[in-house]
Amino acid sequence: MKPEIEAIFLDVGNTLRIVLKDPEFTAQSRKQIAELTGTSMVPDAFVEMLEKRYAVLRKQAKEQLIEASEKEMWTKWMLPDFPAEKIAPLSGKLTRLWRDCDGRRVPRDDVKETVLELNRRGYILGIIANTITETEIPDYLEEYGLTEYFKAVVLSSKVGIRKPNPEIYWEAARRVGVEPTKCVYVGDNPVRDVEGTRAAGYGMMILLLEPETLAKEPPTGEVKPDYTIREIKDLLDIFPARELESNIS
Repeated sequence: MKPEIEAIFLDVGNTLRIVLKDPEFTAQSRKQIAELTGTSMVPDAFVEMLEKRYAVLRKQAKEQLIEASEKEMWTKWMLPDFPAEKIAPLSGKLTRLWRDCDGRRVPRDDVKETVLELNRRGYILGIIANTITETEIPDYLEEYGLTEYFKAVVLSSKVGIRKPNPEIYWEAARRVGVEPTKCVYVGDNPVRDVEGTRAAGYGMMILLLEPETLAKEPPTGEVKPDYTIREIKDLLDIFPARELESNIS
């Protein structure tokens, strides 16, 4: 029997948004990183050096399930050989530019209509995301008129822990005041998202089939989601309108 769900938490990267390759946009981001830091290296060589340092940071983050703050990321890991007093105030901007080096992030076409409809149907909505930036996701929600529909936005960069650590899921549930057994998580990673949701005791896990993610991290088959969907709007087929007490005569 399907559990009674009150809150739906969603991932962002490759779930609510996708990355579009844009060489000109990426080149401009690399140039801006070099200019902002004042390095004498050419942008491509400078970013290549940063990528090697970033790989070390990501390895630790995934092994220990922790997330560095933007300030720590840039002063300790990415640019430890630059004056910390210069880099620390730039860390937020540098992180945004670093993310832009991947490409241009855009929302899936069906996200807004689905979010609005799930809200109308009486579900509490929230976000749980592994991310190195502290501002990008809140800014995205504001830009697309979605801020008011998400009661909790829990970012690894802000709380210092990453999925699949169950604590990040519990923190999200606490923020909305809903027991984990009445929460669902929707994500695209067939290993991390599923394992974390199960470990947290959430009532349901829904996997969005995203080819790019599946190519990098194929499912192990050890832990399976409750549902798999191909589009965000497929959630509307799973979650009917809730019978809220205020609607019961």
